[in-house]
Amino acid sequence: MFQAAVRLREALAGRTLTSTDFRVPRYATTDLSGRVVDQVVSRGKHLLIRVEPDITVHTHLRMDGAWRTFRTGDRRRGGPAWQIRIVLANAEHEAVGYRIPVIDVVRRSTEGDLVGHLGPDLLGPDWDPDEAARRLAADPEREIGDALLNQRNLAGIGNLYKTELCFLRGVSPWTPVADAGDLRAWVDLAHRLLDANKSGYAQSTTGDTRPARRNWVYGRRTCLRCGGPVRRRSQGRPPQERISEWCPRCQRGPDGSA
Repeated sequence: MFQAAVRLREALAGRTLTSTDFRVPRYATTDLSGRVVDQVVSRGKHLLIRVEPDITVHTHLRMDGAWRTFRTGDRRRGGPAWQIRIVLANAEHEAVGYRIPVIDVVRRSTEGDLVGHLGPDLLGPDWDPDEAARRLAADPEREIGDALLNQRNLAGIGNLYKTELCFLRGVSPWTPVADAGDLRAWVDLAHRLLDANKSGYAQSTTGDTRPARRNWVYGRRTCLRCGGPVRRRSQGRPPQERISEWCPRCQRGPDGSA
């Protein structure tokens, strides 16, 4: 989301909107044309587009949504028109949101209702590793993989980084938080990984950006370190369950079968 915010900021911030198109029933008649976009910021996996004088356009991409930017009038590399949920345009650029499941238009003073529950943002100005570690520790029986994905603990970790963090710390995703080791070391590593990848399109946790060597176990059949088979199992409760991947040779702890 950090990279999406950077792209949208470059295309929209400081420019006057010439047209807006909200293709969701609740905001179908909303028109922000003639207003200047003040800021575009990410907050964990949420994106906030702040429009003068006091409006915020909030989006959350979840698994399938995407923001793309184009020169105004040129969408040749875009997705199908029926997937478009929102368009924000100025004289130079268009920001087009495809398949975005969550769109809100609110007063800026009420942003807290949408993102106030989030923990410290790993890539935000409010990053506080001690607070993030404290929040993780508050539920010691929770599985560490599940706890890392809980945005109330720390904001910004998705399934890729959860999987790779567990590998790099040498424990299975089903290890209870209480048995996962130094939680401050966990959040410090999470911050280093996300910070190292915030400006690139190839998300690498190994330091190698070649496609077949970017990650240790995520999306792989065999572990990049030992060559052993990578195991997969669903973790978490519906609708928040995700697939966890791990190497039983390199990561100690339970396998989630109990």
